[in-house]
Amino acid sequence: MTFLIQQTLRYAVPLMIVALAGVFAERSGIINLALEGTMVFGAFTGVLFVRLTQALPVFAQAKAAGNWVTLQGYELLGMLVAALCGAVFSLLLSFASVNLKADQTIGGTALNLIAPALVLFLIRIIAGQNTLLIDGDAPSWFMLKNSLFGMGRTEKGNFLWETFVNKNYLATYVCILLFVVLSILLYKTRFGLRLRSCGENPQAADSLGINVYKMRYAGTTISGALAGLGGFVYALTTANCASTGEVAGFGFLALAVMIFGNWKPLNIAGASLIFGVFKCIAASYTSLDINGDGVYWLASLPISGHIYRMLPYVITLIVLAFTSKKSRAPKAEGQPYDKGQR
Repeated sequence: MTFLIQQTLRYAVPLMIVALAGVFAERSGIINLALEGTMVFGAFTGVLFVRLTQALPVFAQAKAAGNWVTLQGYELLGMLVAALCGAVFSLLLSFASVNLKADQTIGGTALNLIAPALVLFLIRIIAGQNTLLIDGDAPSWFMLKNSLFGMGRTEKGNFLWETFVNKNYLATYVCILLFVVLSILLYKTRFGLRLRSCGENPQAADSLGINVYKMRYAGTTISGALAGLGGFVYALTTANCASTGEVAGFGFLALAVMIFGNWKPLNIAGASLIFGVFKCIAASYTSLDINGDGVYWLASLPISGHIYRMLPYVITLIVLAFTSKKSRAPKAEGQPYDKGQR
C-alpha cells in the first residue's frame, strides 16, 4: 500500500499542476494546447540546470556529506529555473494569440512541434546522445530520507512516515502547496475574478477598466510557468532525472483532466489521482503486492501487459466520453479580443 500511494502521487502531481496550468490560460480566454511542449522545455531546462550545478564544489560537498538541506535547495532552484523558462516559452503563444490574433490552436500545435525538436537538438549537442541525464545516482540525492531529523516513530506513525516522507520528493509537496495557493488565488482574490472575467466576457471586463490584453498575458504566463514546473517534476520523479525530449503525453492528458474536472481545481485533483492510480498499476503491475502476502496477483492474471499499459488512457477516454457533455468551458476561450468590437 505504501508503494501504491507513493507511485500514485508521483504520477498524479505533475498531471495535476499542469492541468491547473491549462485552467489559468483558458480562464483568461487563451487555449493553451502547448502544455506538452512547455513541459518538454521545462524538463530540459531543469535537468540542465541541476547537471551544470553538479560541477560546483558546494554541490559535491553536500552530496558527499549527505546534506539533504543543500540538495533540496538545488532541487527547488531547478524547479524555479524550469518555471521561469516555461513562462518565457509561453510568451510565444501569448504574443501570437494577443498581439497577432492568430489561431490559438495552430499556435499551440506549432509550439508542441518546436519544443521536442529544439530540446533534442540541444541534448545531442550537450550530451552527444538522445538523453540528458543528471550524473550519478541522482534520484537518491533528492529523495527525503527515512533518517530525516532522526525522529523516533511509533508503529502507526511509521506507516505515515514511510508513505509520505521516506523516498518521496520535496518537489511533490511543493507542487501540492502551489496547487492549493494558486487555486485560492484564482477563485478567492480580485486578480482571479478579473482573470476569469476576461475568459467569460472580455468586452464587459474592458468596460469596467480591466486590461484584457494584460490579463491574458498574465494567465498564459502563469500557465507556462506551471507547465514548465510540471515538466521538471515529471523528469525528476517519473523519468529518473532525465530529459529525453518527450513527457509521455502528460501535457495532452492534463488537457483531458482539465476538461473532465470542468475547469475546477478540486475536480482536477480528484481526476489526477484516478489517473495516477491506473498509471501506477500500468507501470508496476508485475511487482505490485497489494495484500502484502508476496503474491503478485495482477501479474498472474491471464491479461497481456499491453492491456495494463493501455488502461490509464482507455479510462481517460471513457470518462471523457461520459462527462464531456456536462463540461462548461469559459465562453470566450479561443476568441481573439478586439478592443474596437463590442
